[in-house]
Amino acid sequence: MLFNLLQSGLDAAAAVETVPQQQEMTLSLFDLFLKGGALMWVLLALSIIAIYLFGKKWWMIRKAGQIDKNFMNDIHDYIHEGKMKSAVTLCQQYDSPVARLVEKGIERIGRPLTDIQTAVENMGNVEVARLERGLPILATIAGGAPMIGFLGTVMGMVQAFFNMSTAGNNIDITLLSGGIYVAMVTTVGGLIVGIIAYFGYNYLTSKISDLVFKMESTIIDFMDLLHEPADDRSGLSESGTAEA
Repeated sequence: MLFNLLQSGLDAAAAVETVPQQQEMTLSLFDLFLKGGALMWVLLALSIIAIYLFGKKWWMIRKAGQIDKNFMNDIHDYIHEGKMKSAVTLCQQYDSPVARLVEKGIERIGRPLTDIQTAVENMGNVEVARLERGLPILATIAGGAPMIGFLGTVMGMVQAFFNMSTAGNNIDITLLSGGIYVAMVTTVGGLIVGIIAYFGYNYLTSKISDLVFKMESTIIDFMDLLHEPADDRSGLSESGTAEA
């Protein structure tokens, strides 16, 4: 009798130990991605676009900001010596918005200073527009990806409650909980993509602002150079043109 009780107790303990093992489930990120449905592929495409735009604009802005610290000093010396071609050649050596602004101004030397300033400022607007190209797409992804994820969650919840309504008296808690966690996958995916795009957009915007400040500072220095008295520019005549 005692042996039978001990044996039944051991069997019950073994059964209790096997239940968690049987219910234990593992779910990889790839499985979660697949369970998210078609909208997860949309979010994946948006994430690829966001990463591509961020990398492309980051490289462009980084390259645009690389210019010699003595650039304006060399331009100052060339203009004072009347070596306009040398100044233009120096500008062309740098693939930078700052250099292109100065080049545009040098090409306009000889005209009224207001015309020179207008030409340089217009060129600056073109350069800023070129730097900001693509950023609206990144901003759209930052705001749209979480909304797409939330849409997928709502659609999943509707499907989960529909399955419960059609289950009749055989409603199981796992039927609802399983549908909810699958539905929440798209929200997680949308938030991840949106956060990446949001921080990337703000980072690029701050870098462009720094570059625009550098461009404005260069325009001021260049116009101050042209406003110097003609006597201080030995290679230029009073009209601002290079002497023959």
